[in-house]
Amino acid sequence: MNILEVTSVRGLKRFVSFQYSLYRDNKYWIPPPYSDEVNSLRKDKNPAFEFCDTKYWIAEKDGKIVGRIAGIMNKRYNEKWNAKTARFGWFDFIDEREVSSALLDTVEQWAKACGMTSLHGPLGFCDMDGEGALVEGFEEVSNLGALYNFPYYPQHIEKAGYVKDADWIEYEVKMPDVVNEEIRRIAHIALKRNNLKVLRVKKAKELLPYGKEIFRLLNEAYKDLYGFVELSDKQIDLYIKQYFGFILPEYVPIVLDNHDAVVAFGITMPSMSRAFQKNRGRLFPVGFIHVLRALKYNTKADLYLTAVRPDLQNKGVNAILMHEVDKTFIKNHIEKVETNRELETNSKVQAQWKFFEKRQHKRRRCYKKELTEE
Repeated sequence: MNILEVTSVRGLKRFVSFQYSLYRDNKYWIPPPYSDEVNSLRKDKNPAFEFCDTKYWIAEKDGKIVGRIAGIMNKRYNEKWNAKTARFGWFDFIDEREVSSALLDTVEQWAKACGMTSLHGPLGFCDMDGEGALVEGFEEVSNLGALYNFPYYPQHIEKAGYVKDADWIEYEVKMPDVVNEEIRRIAHIALKRNNLKVLRVKKAKELLPYGKEIFRLLNEAYKDLYGFVELSDKQIDLYIKQYFGFILPEYVPIVLDNHDAVVAFGITMPSMSRAFQKNRGRLFPVGFIHVLRALKYNTKADLYLTAVRPDLQNKGVNAILMHEVDKTFIKNHIEKVETNRELETNSKVQAQWKFFEKRQHKRRRCYKKELTEE
């Protein structure tokens, strides 16, 4: 077995393609958009490289890729949290300890050479990337943008000396047939008491003027959460360009104050999981048809991002977002909703599911290892 550093675009495409072959026959894995995967890992495409140093490696046996891993050093993270920590991500491998341990050891040696004293992951460049190894929910269909891994992954990581650093949990929520009256009541009071209003638009392009405000509010609301690093203006511009063309306005409630400033938002979408299973992560030449169909005909939805301005938290504003989403889901015959990841310690977020029938069906884990000098 050889561990080879990826140093060319051709090598990067092999690096990205490995997961598509590894999970080809897995009915729970959702293929990510191939072009997005490549662009995320290219220095000339991803603005995160302005503050991240990165290396990629593949493990080969007889000329065939059997594993891959990325090493990431986010300098903004280390400055903000006063740490000397590197990250590992894009970590996939066949069920052989020789492969997984060699890949992790390679990243550990690189991290130590860079002066780092610990390594954690799986993580990406920022919180907009997939995070956490799946440790519960292997037989649940994954979500677009979320990591999926085989049940043997946690065993390999733990045997390499890694321990739990943080967990995210996820719920599947069953939507009722009628609007929840308690949420509606709280939402009405919060709107009136805080002098707020809900933005009403019909086209996605009408949301564009609020794009930067949305992500800046995200930075403000998430700044104290585990491992969060504020998005740069260039990252914000990229995400607006990348995703705002696909969003459906009625699925994205935005709350404004009396100065028309964004104080809360929720980004939800009809589930893209089955669509990307069908198109195998390729939008072209015909893969986009499955996406368009999923946007129009769907009984499942995903919650992606929600934020409330800190000074308005615990004042019922979240109920405004829930009420708006509630109405949209009922109107569009959404039956089940995936909450996506939320920190297991985030009681504020979990408290909102008390109004619904739910099941906690997935758990993801960020592992950490202290690096010792040999």
